Amino acid sequence: MPNMSPKKNEMPTQAPEVRAHNFNEVATGYSEETALDEALRCLNCPKMPCVSGCPVNIHIPEFIAKIRENDFEGAYQVIQQTSSLPAVCGRVCPQELQCESKCVRGIKGEPVGIGRLERFVADWHNAHSTEAPKAAPSNGHRVAVVGSGPSGLTCAGDLAKKGYKVTVYEALHTAGGVLVYGIPEFRLPKAIVQKEVDNLTAMGVDMETNTVIGKTLTIDELFEQGFEAVFVGSGAGLPNFMNIPGEAYKGVYSANEFLTRSNLMKAYKADPVTPIMKGGNVAVVGGGNVAMDAARTALRLGADKVYIVYRRSLEELPARREEVEHAMEEGIEFKLLNNPVEILGYNNPDDKRDPKNGFVTGMKCIRMELGEPDEKGRRRPIPVPGSEFVLDVNTVIIAIGTSPNPLIKSTTKGLEVNKKGGIVVEEGTGLTSREGVYAGGDAVTGAATVISAMGAGKAAAKAIDEYLSNK
Repeated sequence: MPNMSPKKNEMPTQAPEVRAHNFNEVATGYSEETALDEALRCLNCPKMPCVSGCPVNIHIPEFIAKIRENDFEGAYQVIQQTSSLPAVCGRVCPQELQCESKCVRGIKGEPVGIGRLERFVADWHNAHSTEAPKAAPSNGHRVAVVGSGPSGLTCAGDLAKKGYKVTVYEALHTAGGVLVYGIPEFRLPKAIVQKEVDNLTAMGVDMETNTVIGKTLTIDELFEQGFEAVFVGSGAGLPNFMNIPGEAYKGVYSANEFLTRSNLMKAYKADPVTPIMKGGNVAVVGGGNVAMDAARTALRLGADKVYIVYRRSLEELPARREEVEHAMEEGIEFKLLNNPVEILGYNNPDDKRDPKNGFVTGMKCIRMELGEPDEKGRRRPIPVPGSEFVLDVNTVIIAIGTSPNPLIKSTTKGLEVNKKGGIVVEEGTGLTSREGVYAGGDAVTGAATVISAMGAGKAAAKAIDEYLSNK
């Protein structure tokens, strides 16, 4: 019998007062009983509208049906047909805007918890499976992948399954891209990412870390080494700033730097090799998922008070509702309809060697009101004259977006980019203006979602296969 409850099963979590002081994963996951109960809410619609909302087209009703049969490994195998990173997607994908937004159960209640079920299946597989994936028979073709984030890993995985010899080049010392440097442990444990990377290496994918394409090697040199196609999934790691006075003071971070120091460089440890500002009052500027990650990380690093400063209202906040709710539960204060105009710092003109010189002492903000909608349909924030005030903080984290790094463009002749620095590609294939060079993910679109990057990597892998098969 189907479960006709209008509400999805709640996701168990650590208590806010506990999790605010540790880096353990916030959500603890469904039990087998809860997963079965949630799976029974699926109506197994013949037209499968949920699938159309998934950028990688997971066969959602099919894997949920396997859960109902208590065949959890079978459910994993269904997901694995189209998704290389199920344990990741089950945690960080915005299902509420994608597959779950198309779910028929959502018309008169809450949609089926598709993301929660995907996570359950992936975690069950990782806990019970002892057999590593096997490498496919070689087809004799070699492909290079630049970047080991979600688009690069997906592209590499799909090509490896078809017998291509794939080498992934990663600039940092650990594979995983934004999954390891950008997303905190309490949202996405690094062991899960490593498991996915290990699966790819078992399939024959080579991971070359500490290799900066455009510096260590160029795209042209990759072709000279015998690669027949190149996929560029180098991400958008160049941080944007506000260009307001005081951004050069000590204690001002880009969210990228702050999160990389904590996540990848283990600055959260008691005696870290990599320094990071801990304690005091912290302001995070921005309203996206990265802003939530930075604010919640700062709290766990020992901040006394953490503020989210965002120039629009709660309704326009782009972060996932779940992340916003978790942040609020943990005690983070939202300063909505406010915008920074200056970062203030300490300067002692009488003592140039005063150790406090150059450090942040506060952030001047101005209150905003919402006017007419802009070109994206969001109401434009307008400053309220004479409403300036100073927020007492000693750390400021700027989380207002990132852009693609220009290094690959500057070292690759004939590679067309748009005015925002994104690589121009053919829609549906990822083909760039250079023959044999494909691109996808944040390197094309600017900062976006993990699942959209995966979709781009999957589309490019298909196009590369067609290109080399007909060559």
